[in-house]
Amino acid sequence: MSDKIKIIAQNKKARFNYFIEESFECGIELRGTEVKSLKAGSVSFADSFAEIKNGEVWVKGCHIAEYSYSSIFNHNPDRPKKLLLHKDEIKRLVRKVDEKGFTLIPLDFYLKHGLVKLTLGVCKGKKLFDKRADIRDRDIKRDIQREFRHDQ
Repeated sequence: MSDKIKIIAQNKKARFNYFIEESFECGIELRGTEVKSLKAGSVSFADSFAEIKNGEVWVKGCHIAEYSYSSIFNHNPDRPKKLLLHKDEIKRLVRKVDEKGFTLIPLDFYLKHGLVKLTLGVCKGKKLFDKRADIRDRDIKRDIQREFRHDQ
C-alpha cells in the first residue's frame, strides 16, 4: 500500500468467516461528526453487511460512535451508510450477489489522500472444516517461525 493510505480499522472476523472472492474500493457517504469519529477509530463493523437497493449500495450494521466533542447536533451511530460506486461496478456486484452463497461484507476502513474509503468484499461463507484448516495452517506457520527464530 502507498504511504498516503492509513488503515483505520480491519474486519478480521470477516477474513476468518468468509472466502473473499473479489474486493472493491468504495467511497462512503458520511456526516461531519461521523468523519471525525471514524478518524479517531471509533468504528465497529464486525457484523455489518452491504445490500443493493434501487441501484445503490448500502452498508448496514456498521456502528460509528458519536463524536465526543460535538454539540447536540450529533449523528445517528447505527444509520445505514451509502457507498459510492460506479454503475458498472454496481451491476457486477448485483450479478455476483444473485449467485447462490455470495454476500457483500465490508473488510476495512482507511484514509486515502484524506478521504475515508471502504474495501467491500464479495464473500462466500466458510464451512466449519475450512475454519479448522485455517487455524491449523496458522499454528503450523507460527511453529515454523518460532523454530526459525530459535535456530538463529
